[in-house]
Amino acid sequence: MLFRSVMKHYRGMCHVYIEQAADLDMAVKIVHNAKTNRPSTCNSAETALVDRTIATELLPRLAEKLNAAGVEVRADERAREVVPGWKAASEEDWDTEHLDLILSLRVVDGFDQAIEHIRRHHSGLADAIITEDSAAAERFLALIDSAATYWNASTRLTDGLPFGTGPASGINTDRVYPRGPMGIEEMTGSRFVIRGSGQVRE
Repeated sequence: MLFRSVMKHYRGMCHVYIEQAADLDMAVKIVHNAKTNRPSTCNSAETALVDRTIATELLPRLAEKLNAAGVEVRADERAREVVPGWKAASEEDWDTEHLDLILSLRVVDGFDQAIEHIRRHHSGLADAIITEDSAAAERFLALIDSAATYWNASTRLTDGLPFGTGPASGINTDRVYPRGPMGIEEMTGSRFVIRGSGQVRE
């Protein structure tokens, strides 16, 4: 008798980190796409992290774009000093998969704090960095162990059709260990690393 196990379809909790060397136009475009292009899906962004050195310049532009799309932003205190109209984020927001036009946003003190936040709160599905600094990007891609990790592209691309694997019936974030007879396929798993130049999901 053969028993088969089923891999669960787990939550998203995707993050977009806008690093200090980001192209700001690209950052606004990608965050907007990652949140508003089918926000009810698990590969939509739930949290944006913004480096403090670019917060004053970026956040008003991001606020204008997100407000026009009807997105409710729940932000930390430092972000609300720049955009007072945003709602205050609670601790629960950092772990909530809204699956709606709601985005949690935090201003961070740099790369290390962004990495620490993502590792604490993500599910391991998809996370992105927006930056023109290739060294920071490659470090992010190495340190964030998600099923799909992006440099300058939208988390919304995490799907079977954009990846060329056919229609997806679910998303798995588990580390799967095989049981029983094993061939080469049973001994390997998949992790996608995407280096983009502003790609989004249409």
